[in-house]
Amino acid sequence: MINRDQSLSTLYLQLCRTQWAALQDAVPLTISEEEIGNLKGINADLSLDEVVQIYLPLSRLLSFYIRSTLHRQAVFKKFPNKDRQNVPYVIGISGGVSVGKSTTARLLQVLLGRWPEHWNVEIITTDSFLFPNKKLNAHGLMKKKGFPQSYDIYSMVQCISKVKSGIKHVTAPVYSHLIYDIVPDTSKVIKKPDILILEGLNVLQRKMPGAYDAHHVCISDFVDFSIYVDAPEILLKDWYINRFLKFRHGACSDPTSYFYSYAKLAECEARNIATQLWNDINGLNLQENILPTRKQASLIMMKRDNHVIESIFLRR
Repeated sequence: MINRDQSLSTLYLQLCRTQWAALQDAVPLTISEEEIGNLKGINADLSLDEVVQIYLPLSRLLSFYIRSTLHRQAVFKKFPNKDRQNVPYVIGISGGVSVGKSTTARLLQVLLGRWPEHWNVEIITTDSFLFPNKKLNAHGLMKKKGFPQSYDIYSMVQCISKVKSGIKHVTAPVYSHLIYDIVPDTSKVIKKPDILILEGLNVLQRKMPGAYDAHHVCISDFVDFSIYVDAPEILLKDWYINRFLKFRHGACSDPTSYFYSYAKLAECEARNIATQLWNDINGLNLQENILPTRKQASLIMMKRDNHVIESIFLRR
């Protein structure tokens, strides 16, 4: 069983796959194999067994936390002269590049939305608050893309604060992996969700550059329950390289794609470039800024080959 840090046992209750799957009990499956296929990330071998044994129990656990919070809010509403706005429950999902954060977020959005309460579940990715490539290039930060200094922290905190405050319509920028940049003149509208899933590399980071440093406000301050999706770096590197090659293959006939320039390269040359990008950027960011946040998570999901989750660490 993968255990990259023995000290996790002092902070977390470790459950093997079989023990975790037992939490499902009689919860009905509310998602089909066809829907699972639509939810797969570009490099995630998601199966029906994975949904039943891992994600359904996770949605069940989260439903307990969410219902408890909503009950507490209902009690507070009875206080005189108090704001009666519903506050969304915020789930943070973090982990390294290519670990499968987006797939986890989209699965939870579907599963949580199908509980009897019919919760409205929205997703915001922190990638949406990366500075545009033009600005990153101007400040010499393209090789630090994904590092804390590459994000517009002010706008990110403002946006999440508005959602958490119960504002009915909040707009967020849109990031495209196809063009590897913020999409110009495009925004996503967040419509007062019951649950907000916040997904990205920096969800749990405490040291964030920007205007909010002086007030010690971080993204993680808005998170009610946090998940860290983990895997050995050797697997993360392999998944990143494979994803890079798939993006490259898909860009062969699309000159607007960031990966179009790599499409004409021999595969061995493209693989070498992806390896170098991991070593110089993503692997470095993992060790310096992402992995150190793991112990702040409420729950850690440990993966092995083919994105199969091997064990769960639940904070004591």
